[in-house]
Amino acid sequence: MSSVKEKLLIVDDNYEMLDLVHRSVKNLQYHTYKASSAAEAIEFLKTNTIDLLITDLSMPEIDGIELLRYTEEHFPSISKLVMTGLPSIENAVNSLKSGALDYITKPFTTEELHKKIKESLLKSKNKLQLSDSIFTSERNRFGEINGKSQHFKDLINIIKRVKDNNVNVLIEGESGTGKELIARAIHYEGALAKMPFIAVNCGGIPENLIESELFGYVKGAFTGANENRTGLFQKAAGGTIFLDEIGNAPQAVQSKLLRVLQEKEITPLGSAVPQKIKVRIISATNNDLQQMVEKGDFREDLYYRINVINIKTSPLRERKEDILPLVDHFIKKYASEFDKPNITVDPKVLELLYRYSWPGNIRELENVIQHLIIMSDGIIHLQNVPHKLKYQIQAKAKELKSLKEYEKDLIIKVLSSVGNNKTKAAQILKIDRKTLNQKISEKNPE
Repeated sequence: MSSVKEKLLIVDDNYEMLDLVHRSVKNLQYHTYKASSAAEAIEFLKTNTIDLLITDLSMPEIDGIELLRYTEEHFPSISKLVMTGLPSIENAVNSLKSGALDYITKPFTTEELHKKIKESLLKSKNKLQLSDSIFTSERNRFGEINGKSQHFKDLINIIKRVKDNNVNVLIEGESGTGKELIARAIHYEGALAKMPFIAVNCGGIPENLIESELFGYVKGAFTGANENRTGLFQKAAGGTIFLDEIGNAPQAVQSKLLRVLQEKEITPLGSAVPQKIKVRIISATNNDLQQMVEKGDFREDLYYRINVINIKTSPLRERKEDILPLVDHFIKKYASEFDKPNITVDPKVLELLYRYSWPGNIRELENVIQHLIIMSDGIIHLQNVPHKLKYQIQAKAKELKSLKEYEKDLIIKVLSSVGNNKTKAAQILKIDRKTLNQKISEKNPE
């Protein structure tokens, strides 16, 4: 008799097969558990530790492939074995890609099942082919911008054409797509690199202060103005001012910005004397400025003044080739900052980072890499990855049932699976036929 005490979870929506496999495996002295659906298995996994998941592939609502993918990312230490009645190459490949160590085709003998279970448990679960240097070379970087997609190449081409020219640039794109990094690359890789670069978040300054912040003020301009103050435009003179979220600038400020662009001069708050100024303006927005112009929320004349050169940033989900170079860049950056040199990464983590849609774009990726480095002990495993990045199964939460209700539903399902053969149903449920008839009567009283 075997002395192994590994814990096995068997999942199949066919109650007869589920019971058959359960009894067969139990004879090997394993600790065995059953689930009649993937949703039930997932709930079990959340509160129990097992060594091997044995699952059918073809199941309603949530199939075996989805269950394997979920288990692989949320519980990567669990070994997996697939039972399938569809011995196609495609199913086998899909199951193995989803983390199964092996598969067995129905019908199978008890000996075949026992052999597959032993093999699955013996195979190493953590054959990590750790990445040494992940992926980035210097040609995948320009300034602080990293990537290797066509979008990255097109972006660098535009920056190289713009960087030495004192021309106004508008950068449009979703939040977190690196608009400020593009502005900094234009400035610091170009002819104005030694001159000031001033970044302004137009949405982060209170409306009643933004005008005085941008253009400065003179003593006595308002209560509390006890001295002259230099504005951000003056501080950026000769260099670049970056107006982030320019779509949030109030109409009064938009009018003054237009004057700066037209007349090349500013007028501090409280002064009647304009000051000539030479500055390159790079603006950025995550709003649709063209649409705002049509609605009257943004000045059309200002829009055309700031939009001499237009750069559109694509969301990270549309340029997946840039994810791994960015991961490499952030790992190098934060491994040094957090004093964790020689960080290595499980390839499964890299696959997960590549597949995730990144709604927060590059900024979200950067935050995740910081989290992974802090939570790792030199090797970044799937266990370190935040839950929200992992494969999710959207299943409707079942209402909690009483034991009686659960029992009644189970009887109906088992009867249905055996063609209403009460003798077989009673065997599967491990009750006698008389008890089964009583419970059927309780369910369907005459």
